Amino acid sequence: MTTILAIETSCDETAVAIVKNRYVKSSVIASQIPLHQRYGGVVPEVASRQHLETINQVIAQALDDSLMSWGEIDGVAATCAPGLVGALLVGLTAGKTLAMVHEKPFLGVHHLEGHIYATYLAEPDLNPPFLSLLVSGGHTSLIYVQDCGMYETLGQTVDDAAGEAFDKVARLLGLAYPGGPIIDQLAQMGNPHAFSLPEGKISLPQGGYHPYNSSFSGLKTAVLRLVQHFQKDDEKIPVADIAASFQATLAKALTKRAIACACDHGIKTIAIGGGVAANSGLRQHLQAAAREHNLRVLFPPLKFCTDNAAMIGCAASDHLSRGHQSNWTLGVHSRLPVTQVMDLYKV
Repeated sequence: MTTILAIETSCDETAVAIVKNRYVKSSVIASQIPLHQRYGGVVPEVASRQHLETINQVIAQALDDSLMSWGEIDGVAATCAPGLVGALLVGLTAGKTLAMVHEKPFLGVHHLEGHIYATYLAEPDLNPPFLSLLVSGGHTSLIYVQDCGMYETLGQTVDDAAGEAFDKVARLLGLAYPGGPIIDQLAQMGNPHAFSLPEGKISLPQGGYHPYNSSFSGLKTAVLRLVQHFQKDDEKIPVADIAASFQATLAKALTKRAIACACDHGIKTIAIGGGVAANSGLRQHLQAAAREHNLRVLFPPLKFCTDNAAMIGCAASDHLSRGHQSNWTLGVHSRLPVTQVMDLYKV
């Protein structure tokens, strides 16, 4: 049994959790959404400063909530890539300091690997191989999970990530940040068939289309043109119908690619991770399509879809149990493919 104190500060949430193997003993998240709403998006400098002001109290609360002492903790982990450099440095520095002071092994964890492991928090008996669909504000990828640290990217977005598209479309519709949850709520009141929008096919040099890659810039532009059309004619913008049509188009595009990828590679289980995994439209489309193809589809609990430290601790626990830990010289990376996870550890 491996117990980890984990820290996540890759973007705008200061999160600390204590995880024992695949079971969460405590999880504390200090959200910065109110700070960034006035700017319509995350401001890196503001995020870093808020992490500095919040990190100590979040660590203390996570320890108190877990009812555990440092003597019961086997290692310390912190997200080191990818993310906002300043924000990552706050968590990484705090994690290394705690590990040194308490003489514990330190592990730098890849943020996307954390999202892969979020599903284990609801399905502790899940084992590879399976297909992971990661859909967040910065990433949209189909990843073949072979084992701990062994990943192959089979498909990805060539431009906007799914979560980014939600936020940009929300802005076009005059909605607040973050846009994903608001669009999801409005979509429940709108007609998903009101407008025909492009799902974004990626052409191949030899002809045809890439079956697993996605593109959402065209979908975003189509919404812009639609909004401009109503504005030009001084008509009321049907926000709910546009939101429903946009969400349905994006959900169908992701579902089509995930199902095709799983079937083509003989993979029977699809695990979803990332903030967009909380979207009701995606859940409905993917679950319905999975039933038709006799596939198992798994979603993390809603509280573990968005950024959190429990998923980081879950990944670190698996790595530490295999003898993996990071060098003290490990730095942060704004970008790092998930296929390079093992570069973060000495074995």
